[in-house]
Amino acid sequence: MLADVIDLLSCPHCSSDLDLGDGAVLCDRGHTFDVARQGYVSLLPGGAGKIVGDSAEMIAARAEFLGGGHFDPIVHAVTDAVGDRSSVLEVGAGTGHYLAAVVRASGARGIGIDVSKAAARRVARAHPRIGSVVADVWHGLPVRSGSLGAVTCVFSPRNASELHRVLEPGGTLVVVTPTQRHQQELIGTLGLIGVDEDKARRLGDSLAGRFEQKSRTAVEFPMRLGHSGITSLVEMGPSARHSTDASRRESIAQLPESVEVTASVVVGSYIAL
Repeated sequence: MLADVIDLLSCPHCSSDLDLGDGAVLCDRGHTFDVARQGYVSLLPGGAGKIVGDSAEMIAARAEFLGGGHFDPIVHAVTDAVGDRSSVLEVGAGTGHYLAAVVRASGARGIGIDVSKAAARRVARAHPRIGSVVADVWHGLPVRSGSLGAVTCVFSPRNASELHRVLEPGGTLVVVTPTQRHQQELIGTLGLIGVDEDKARRLGDSLAGRFEQKSRTAVEFPMRLGHSGITSLVEMGPSARHSTDASRRESIAQLPESVEVTASVVVGSYIAL
């Protein structure tokens, strides 16, 4: 809940400390942010514009797929990489599935940040020790500098300077990125967006000078998916924006009733310098 993490947050307008009042979050200089009835707060700065993020349909598909346990080996790898930390932030938290697993395993308190209000509603009920915040990593995280033990980015954007700013010295950054083998059986058949071969190099370049790599773990395993599982997998990701529902479902209907699909990611752990 927000009350558990309010001391870690800061005002997006003036960076002042925040307090939780009656249905609102307030800063020392008088800026006020209403807490939604679902339990999250939007701390987007005024210059962020009308950012939407993932739709409610995409978030629902993600909840369905992750709830089926298909990505559990990735969840376990993220949890192991975070280890024993007292405070954890997930950027692009989605449904809060990964963050909730980390919080349960470590006993930490967590902040789930996503630009999507549909995601924020899910994150707010993912675990009692998680505070849900609408914010955009590219417009500055509303988090106090040096206040966090760990940050996770699972298939999500990374603003290296902001992630470094909010981590304590020696804090852990955990990044999950797909390899070119991820979902390879479906990419051509369903016209999905593939993984750029330069993705790993760009990640290393973006973190250089601020983070030192601690470990790099390849996690690859087969998933046996029926049509409903494939539908959720496709509709929860960026490929959902690049085809119509009708054409996508028609293509999936032409697949065998059960398809083996490869999950292939790299879980990188980095130490803040």
